[in-house]
Amino acid sequence: MDIRELSIPDAYEITPRQHEDDRGVFFEWYRFDELAEVVGHPLALRQANVSVSKKGVVRGIHFADIPLGQAKYVSAMAGSVLDYVIDIRVGSPTFGHWDAVLLDQTHHRSVYLAEGLGHAFVALTDDATVSYLVTDVFQPQREHAINPLDAEVGLAFPPEAGDPLLSPKDTDAPGLAEAAAAGLLPTWAEARAYYASLNG
Repeated sequence: MDIRELSIPDAYEITPRQHEDDRGVFFEWYRFDELAEVVGHPLALRQANVSVSKKGVVRGIHFADIPLGQAKYVSAMAGSVLDYVIDIRVGSPTFGHWDAVLLDQTHHRSVYLAEGLGHAFVALTDDATVSYLVTDVFQPQREHAINPLDAEVGLAFPPEAGDPLLSPKDTDAPGLAEAAAAGLLPTWAEARAYYASLNG
């Protein structure tokens, strides 16, 4: 696997090495040891999710309280999405910034994002099937959202995605500044302290 840190600290793009022959293709989709070497600790996976989205669907920006938070390992099993990692950790040197990775059936890339980071994607095809390996079970009282159309965040959606389709939860979610003022966002200091505890 080739692992590259994104412009957002504690987020990585993972590109598997594919082995093709006349039967098809084989690749390692997830390697706990290679990721742990970069992240600093192995992931304690506790839940696996799948979403199927029509073209134009935007899911996110979602995040969970830390601790435990939800680190995520995100992959596209069918179709393609543009996947976004948003730094919502108050005090981070990249607070309010984002980076994006194309997840598709050609390169079979994945994205890892640490606890305390915001996550979203936009589906570029119909039946875009996304898998998420996560480090905690869903706890609705500890889950939050930021409106993905918030101008302060400024996510850029590719024109081929068409008009964005959002859930009421995401449409009604606060913007970044409003979420910060309400005390919903994690801080850079508490995120770093939590990562250090995981790293032993």
